[in-house]
Amino acid sequence: MQSSELMLDGLNLMLYGMGFVFTFLTLLVFSTRGMSAVITKWFPAPEPVAIKPMAANPGLTQAQLAANDPQLIAVLTAAVHRYRQDR
Repeated sequence: MQSSELMLDGLNLMLYGMGFVFTFLTLLVFSTRGMSAVITKWFPAPEPVAIKPMAANPGLTQAQLAANDPQLIAVLTAAVHRYRQDR
């Protein structure tokens, strides 16, 4: 074989390979978009729950308002207890 024939065979092989990869990736993108559309149609994201604002006291800071939250206090207490227990 001559070098020009080898170059043409190499170019041909390169174009087929790149074409196959491009086609595969294009199909992959469209199938992923299709699956995403199906999932969001059948299983929509849950609506976010509105959090009620705490009592409006203009003189209190955010830290002072959070200090009155019993659930937050329970979580923080459990975290400190677990930290001290692990040490």
